[in-house]
Amino acid sequence: MTAVTHQQRFRAARMRFVCVVSDHDNVQVRCLIVDDNQPFLDAARVLLEREGVAVAGVATTSAEALRLEQELRPDVVLVDIRLGEESGFDLARRLSGTVILISTNAQSEYAEEIAASPAAGFISKAQLSASAVLRLAGAPAD
Repeated sequence: MTAVTHQQRFRAARMRFVCVVSDHDNVQVRCLIVDDNQPFLDAARVLLEREGVAVAGVATTSAEALRLEQELRPDVVLVDIRLGEESGFDLARRLSGTVILISTNAQSEYAEEIAASPAAGFISKAQLSASAVLRLAGAPAD
């Protein structure tokens, strides 16, 4: 049996999903998550569902993410910096709402690009949590 490295798990099929994050005060933050890696999304889905996130839908392209943002009007959009053939930075500039960038790479690798982007902040995929999203989105966290 071949061991799968952390990096390999985070480089697979393109997929995105929409979720709702809620806190104890019953305030809901609608969240669209954009990522290009199915194994990561599977792990993120389990993690976020444990923290009260309800997965509401999926998209497979930046165009779908833009359509879903218009249709669903999320409060925050999490965008993977490296979207295969697409750029998360380009998508972040096209989105109208609050954007949080995510990546398996360290924030320092993209510091200048993150600072120049319209994003509210950055979360490492290893540190992804509902509380991190709520903190950067400006919503009350647990």
